[in-house]
Amino acid sequence: MLKNIGKFLFMIELGYKYIYIFKKTFFHPFISLKQAYKELSLDRQAYSNNVLEFLNIEVKVVGQLPKKDKVLYAINHRSLLDIIVMEHIFSKYNKNGTWIAKEELFTAIYGDFFKYSGCISVDIENGKGLLKFFKQIKKTLAKVDDLNVYIFPEGERNKQDAILPFQNGASKIAIANNLEVVPIFINDKLEKVFKNAPFEEERKIVEVHIGKPINPKNLEDEYKIFMNNAIGEKI
Repeated sequence: MLKNIGKFLFMIELGYKYIYIFKKTFFHPFISLKQAYKELSLDRQAYSNNVLEFLNIEVKVVGQLPKKDKVLYAINHRSLLDIIVMEHIFSKYNKNGTWIAKEELFTAIYGDFFKYSGCISVDIENGKGLLKFFKQIKKTLAKVDDLNVYIFPEGERNKQDAILPFQNGASKIAIANNLEVVPIFINDKLEKVFKNAPFEEERKIVEVHIGKPINPKNLEDEYKIFMNNAIGEKI
């Protein structure tokens, strides 16, 4: 019980500290959009690295991120810890990017973290909201030439072993903006990992597989092939 209380207190305190840091960049009157995304990406990565160090989690990467930017990274999703693990990896490659997240996350208890850290919201239930989102992402990518896009194609957290059917947003974003798509598979149930953290005796190793670029027009099928190869079995 005390272990869990300490974990949440640490993350809440650190989260509020970084919301303050995010706001300084978000509301800066003279910073360019490109520089703002770079600063916010670095700050998200610093936050994530601090959390993983506290939880005593190590990330083992199989494969490597491409050197080029303007890439859409399609990632499986089981826990909020997924974002933290991925930001740690992006920090190792000096990547600048934005997370695509449901609008409801921006009004949740941790909403300010998403709102001010350089994430882009999308209202998938509203036609006008979707149109506004696609205009925003295109405009942002035009102004920030080294921006990458991070997205969970399943659209929600998945508690199953098999992936959920992909929503079509990831494919549409990639095709509309001529983005290469790189699949990423987190080979662990991070909800359970987070529940058992922090690990006191031995560091917990989380394995993450990075694939070669796949066709956005056939995203779900090609992602499944990549995932099955990563785990060595059929799902």
